Amino acid sequence: MSSNLFISQLPLPCDARALFSTLSSKPWSILLDSGNSGHIDANIDIIVSSPIITLVTNNGETVIEHCQSGSKRMSKDNPFDLIEQQLTQSGLSRESCALAFSGGIVGHFSYDLARRCENLASASVKDIELPEMAVGIYPHALLFDHEKQTVTLVSRSSQKHHQQQIAQAKSLAQQSGASNAGKSGLTSDWRHQISRQQYGDKFDRVQHYLRQGDCYQINLTQRFEADHRGDEYQTYLKIAAQNNTPFSAFIRLPGAAILSVSPERFIQCHQGNIETKPIKGTRPRSNDPIQDAQLAQELRNSEKDQSENLMIVDLLRNDIGRCALAGSVKVPALFEIESFKNVHHLVSTVQAKLPPKTSPITLLKGAFPGGSITGAPKIRAMNIIDELEPHRRSIYCGSIGYISCDGQMDTNITIRTLLCLENTLYCWAGGGIVADSQVDDEYQECFDKVASIMPVLSNTT
Repeated sequence: MSSNLFISQLPLPCDARALFSTLSSKPWSILLDSGNSGHIDANIDIIVSSPIITLVTNNGETVIEHCQSGSKRMSKDNPFDLIEQQLTQSGLSRESCALAFSGGIVGHFSYDLARRCENLASASVKDIELPEMAVGIYPHALLFDHEKQTVTLVSRSSQKHHQQQIAQAKSLAQQSGASNAGKSGLTSDWRHQISRQQYGDKFDRVQHYLRQGDCYQINLTQRFEADHRGDEYQTYLKIAAQNNTPFSAFIRLPGAAILSVSPERFIQCHQGNIETKPIKGTRPRSNDPIQDAQLAQELRNSEKDQSENLMIVDLLRNDIGRCALAGSVKVPALFEIESFKNVHHLVSTVQAKLPPKTSPITLLKGAFPGGSITGAPKIRAMNIIDELEPHRRSIYCGSIGYISCDGQMDTNITIRTLLCLENTLYCWAGGGIVADSQVDDEYQECFDKVASIMPVLSNTT
């Protein structure tokens, strides 16, 4: 197909969460939710639905489906190469656009997709049947700009299809006020994947590898799960209201739902400018303003957390440098405090320039997965993670985001992210361990990170 670029502002309420409620049960509907929190990176919400092509990767094979005809084919080629190929062959206009996203690829890339990019061990068990990658190519999108209070429909299609999308958006907005959703939530308590003793044993093994010089830092994760019933989008709204983080998302897949309230950007590429913002260093928030300020100051001055953060900054400088313009990589912000609902984080910013003829998909492939959730050196840390964590991470520590037809890209790190599959809700938490880490502190940090997620979803039986 061939297409043109059409842009229309619509007289609709700037409330993406409400409008998405009318689409949330439809497979391949996605909300990229900036949280409307006033955060420096939280300005635009994006809704997409009804892709023209889907790519689903599982167990080394990618199924490419053309949605209108229903035709399918399988490929064992690298999934990142396949999305580049399919975007090129889709016929969607590549005309540049001032909007953040103007049609293109949206979806998720699980942590385990890294096995298609690097030579990694396979000791951990795959017990969750979520695709390693599930993305769609979307010719239409609704953008909600909180700063300007505007709603914009953008289409890479025909004038006729664009007008049809305008009518559909208005119809969805009229329906969004009425909700017939029933109860949603947990029907059991949270179950721990590993005990406190088992965590301590794994922590000791991490320390052994650190002392042996295998790594400088290793990220150790634990998983929780609980039984769930009801509409997953209603569950997402509960945790989103308690977090309002700038890189949140809800993805409805056939048979699964992904609920992310991530505070962390992975890679943004805007008009050739690359940015990544790794998080390393965490302190809990306090209701006492004086104590809360003390906790933030303690984090800001912590030599251990600064050292841990700097290791990942250096790792990401290297990862981005694989594709970036020579000499363009810089660190304009180091060890800044960003405060969220339940935690303070230590955040740094790495920037670079993308060469004119290099695709942002190549950049994403070269840096995937994000170094802030692996350790350093990256590949050795990932192999140790595979040895120590009993099950594969699935969606956790992967990425959700978009790659626009005109080369704009923004992706998160899927921390503070839940997966609902076959009435089971999965949640993960972890942290980077270095030589002077203390086991009790690291164990508690896992719970600090999910303090505004797990308790919110109380047992509803």
